[in-house]
This record gives sequence, C-alpha cells and structure tokens, in this order.
Amino acid sequence: MENVRDTFKEVAAAILPVTIVVILLQVVFIKMPFEAVIQFLVGVLFVSIGFFLFLIGVNAGLLPIGEMIGRRLPSTKKAGFIIATGFLLGIAVTVAEPDVRVLAKQIDEVSEGAVSAAILILSVSLGLAIFVALAMVRTIFRIPLHYLLIGGYALVFLLSLFVPEAFISISFDSGGVTTGPMAVPFILALGIGVASVLRSEDDSSGEKFGLIGLASIGPILAVMVLGVLFR
Repeated sequence: MENVRDTFKEVAAAILPVTIVVILLQVVFIKMPFEAVIQFLVGVLFVSIGFFLFLIGVNAGLLPIGEMIGRRLPSTKKAGFIIATGFLLGIAVTVAEPDVRVLAKQIDEVSEGAVSAAILILSVSLGLAIFVALAMVRTIFRIPLHYLLIGGYALVFLLSLFVPEAFISISFDSGGVTTGPMAVPFILALGIGVASVLRSEDDSSGEKFGLIGLASIGPILAVMVLGVLFR
C-alpha cells in the first residue's frame, strides 16, 4: 500500500506542474478553443492513469526480474553468454520503448517516409544493444568507464563531420529517447545485478552504475551511420 501511495505522489509531481503551466498559458496567452482544453484535460487524466499503472508494474515486476536475471547470468561463468544476453535484452526493451516509437513516427511524418519508422527503430535498437553488450564487457573485464565514454563520444564527434546536418539532431534525440521509462529501469537493474555478483565487496558502489550513460551513445552512433548511408 505504501508503494501505491509513493507511486501516486510521483505521478502527481511529474504531471501536475505541466498541467498547471498549460492552463496558465491558455488563460493568459494562447486562448485555445474550449474543446481543445477539454481534450487536453482528458488526455492528462488518461496519461496519469497509464503512468501510474506503468510505474506500479515497473516496481512490481520489471525491476525485480531485471536484477534477478543480472544476478543469475554470472553463475553461467560464460562471458560470451552474458554479453549476448545483454545484447538481446537491449534490442527487446528498446523496441518496446514508447519514446522511441514516438520519435520514429514523427521523423517518418516529417521526412514523408524517406526515413521510415521501422528503419529508425531498428537502428536505435541495434545501437543501444551493442553498447549494452559493451557495458557487460566493461563490467566483466573491469574496464574503467571513462575510457569507454571518451572513446564513444570522440567517435560521435568524428562521425558528425560526415553526417548530414539533419541527422545530427535526430541522432542526439535518439540517444535521449532511449533513456525512457521502459529501457532505463530494466537495463539499470540488469547492470546492477551483474555488477553486484561480479564485483568484489571492496569495489565502489558507483561501479554498478554508468551503464545508461554508456548505452545512450549507441543510438547516437547508429543514427549517424544511418545518416551516412542515406547521404
């Protein structure tokens, strides 16, 4: 019951400020038709209910199962299997990520089908999956995080010299939308589970994090490569 109350407060804190700002803008500046305001308020109600149920599901099932998988994987003592599992789960959660689908649909509409939603979702999913697998490699072989971050972003800025300008903005948006409510909890729980088993007790707890920051580089690079191909 306490979890339900906390989730309700979290949803209210996330949605109420936006609702209040939009209503104030409507009263002072925008002056939209009354029907549009009603549609907005109904949408807010449905989003709140959906977000509440989603977070309940994340806390009840997604986080525990992600951490459980992460804890069980090292027991196989097969680095290749752990890395491959991270890759497959990275694809699965990115395809299911609603933020990615929203961005892909908008780009499909703006480009009039030149960059289809399916191609963009596939590119973003592969990019994130590769870097989730790379994060597993980092955890297994104790590679310092800053080496991978410096190398990843150096590659991003180098590749940006050869990418059409439109794809640069799309690529960074793609890196942002993968840090959504579906992918982040599961991937973070997976990484913490693997790190908690493979890392010794004297390791810093900070070594269990950084996976999302590393994984978000993958979609940026993937969309940039897609831009080079389209060019």
